[in-house]
Amino acid sequence: MDDPAARNLNPDWPMAPQLRRLLPFNAPGSVEEIVAGLSVEMEATPGPAGRPRVILNMVSTVDGRATLGGRSGPLSGPVDRELFHALRLVVDAVMAGAGTVRVERYGRIVPDVSRRRMRLARGRNEEPLACIVSGSLALEGDIPLLADPEARVVILTQSSASLPPSAAEAEVDYIRAVRDGQLDLPAALAELHTRFGVDALLCEGGPHLNTQLLAAGLVDELFLSVSPLLAGGDLDENSAHPEALRILAGTSFSPPIALELHSVLEYDSGLFLRYSIPSSTE
Repeated sequence: MDDPAARNLNPDWPMAPQLRRLLPFNAPGSVEEIVAGLSVEMEATPGPAGRPRVILNMVSTVDGRATLGGRSGPLSGPVDRELFHALRLVVDAVMAGAGTVRVERYGRIVPDVSRRRMRLARGRNEEPLACIVSGSLALEGDIPLLADPEARVVILTQSSASLPPSAAEAEVDYIRAVRDGQLDLPAALAELHTRFGVDALLCEGGPHLNTQLLAAGLVDELFLSVSPLLAGGDLDENSAHPEALRILAGTSFSPPIALELHSVLEYDSGLFLRYSIPSSTE
């Protein structure tokens, strides 16, 4: 996968496969080049007033499955994983639901020292803020992110409770926002923006959180990696959750949310799509 002749001059970048740029059509580019362009673009484009710019990043099979065996990892190839980690380099915070954090075994958002140096070189903090959305604070068990004393975590919740000291060695703050007994996501993201200085927020799921954000008009862009796989089936027999998840779960949208395609990348039969969501910023 890693062709030394194609590697860019930055020695810290771990791999440099060349992705075909199908839309807009252009010369092939490495992950580093593509993400560098995205970083410049995001810095030049102000986010919505009063809240962070929200980017949703997901992966699915061609037939729409978002997990195999209850996890998204089996759907990802080396380039998809590289893009996944590279997107974390250009945002101020990374958010996921508590279920995703547990199942995917979240650890430090940027564990690699060389990647932290790359963030610093771009004028950003060494690591994005880690944000967990948890209604019930059911974050028991050995979650590597919470067990790491170097990690900084913000929990978005409607609960007035806090994690017991034994549950987290990380530095943990709370955003408590309640509306009609549920987490008020617009208010929580507004506080994330004003209190923690988050201008660009990357959301990595899961499907229910994705739906809630979209229903509230809080998502500005969708990055979707389409894995060249057909999984089939309505059930995920090897998962603790029997239904075969898609990137969205729960409420149907009526009418459906319109997307605007901005770019298409291709590598090894996998597609990497970028959409904007105009209705979320009107």
